[in-house]
Amino acid sequence: MDVIIIPLIKVIIMAIDLYWWAIVIYILLGWLEHFNVINRYHNFVFGLHTFLFRIVEPALHPIRRFVPNLGGIDITPFILIMIIYFFEGMLDRLLVKFPF
Repeated sequence: MDVIIIPLIKVIIMAIDLYWWAIVIYILLGWLEHFNVINRYHNFVFGLHTFLFRIVEPALHPIRRFVPNLGGIDITPFILIMIIYFFEGMLDRLLVKFPF
């Protein structure tokens, strides 16, 4: 059974890490667009922003229902990153505690 479970958990952890990077790039891209460092209407930037928006926003939307508006500061990506770290830590501890 450990032949399947351990690699599966490692693949899930890798997918969580990739999703973490997608959130970080989404945050940085938003800041760069806001401060006019990059042009949102450039084809590559627009495509990247659309791709990341479709990946990250479904996870951010439920969090935004519970987090109050802080006057233009969106802390929901940071809350999502903390949730991701929590679940990734749980999976790491699962690998350490239960050596299948």
